[in-house]
Amino acid sequence: MSTLLKATDVVKHFRTGGHAVHAVNQVSLEVRSGETLGVVGESGCGKSTLGRCLVRLTDLTSGSVEFQGQDITRLSRRALRPLRPAMQLVFQDPYASLNPRRTAGDAVAEPLRIHGYGDAAAVRNRVAELFDLVGLARAHLDRYPHEFSGGQRQRIGIARAIALDPKLVVADEPVSALDVSVQAQVLNLFADLQEELGLTYVFIAHDLGVVRHVSDRIAVMYLGEVVEVAEAEDLYAAPAHPYTEALLSAVPEIDDGSGTPRRERIVLTGDVPSPIDRPSGCSFHPRCPAAQPRCRTERPPLRQTATRQVACHYPLTP
Repeated sequence: MSTLLKATDVVKHFRTGGHAVHAVNQVSLEVRSGETLGVVGESGCGKSTLGRCLVRLTDLTSGSVEFQGQDITRLSRRALRPLRPAMQLVFQDPYASLNPRRTAGDAVAEPLRIHGYGDAAAVRNRVAELFDLVGLARAHLDRYPHEFSGGQRQRIGIARAIALDPKLVVADEPVSALDVSVQAQVLNLFADLQEELGLTYVFIAHDLGVVRHVSDRIAVMYLGEVVEVAEAEDLYAAPAHPYTEALLSAVPEIDDGSGTPRRERIVLTGDVPSPIDRPSGCSFHPRCPAAQPRCRTERPPLRQTATRQVACHYPLTP
């Protein structure tokens, strides 16, 4: 499987009040063509900022991003424009991501018009096709966002993202603002579109239960850093990083009568350190129940093991 996108030592700092907020700190990732890479972690860990960096909606402080073998890190807005159709984003909030003064059809048609898809009739026909693809009625093309439910609005956002036949879609917590009853429908839509259109996803979420069902591989982030990358089933069966283990222990489990023992609930002590004043050594050591003296002084690199990549001096799984 070829590599579609490669991030190397991506760093993003924001200046605030004379301080630097380390939102993303030396993240390296590869996204393979046709896969879904899940990115998970607590709120504020830098997931969304990383997603925006990957498609260059946010400029990097340092590091590099390559898309289809081309370094896009320092490209100007004009130079990026021919690549924009191939890299799209689905936003978290289906209420805020649509202009309330424009119809749903206009919202989906906008990228087509910007990139010169064709005349008005061709654009309208394409928008109608996209509505069919995402499960919306063509009769609703001229309705306004307030006339749709949250799940329908997110379908409009998805239709807009796939309008130009992208290769990569970064989905930034696309179901977290939706009712649980609607989440499964939208997740199934993502899966159907991936199969039909050959899409590649970076799926950002804080819900490990959601990510498990949509991802081929999962990257776990903590305080702006990737601490573990593994195949989804490997990660859930045997996490290697203590933080991943704690996250998994918080996922609700259903007793299916099989007698399989449930995970022991791990309650982390202390608060997440500030990204302005990062701890020395391993960023997780102030909360890690297995921290050793080495963890307090030496930052563990993201190393390849037999089954995964993990940034831990004493991983739980080989």
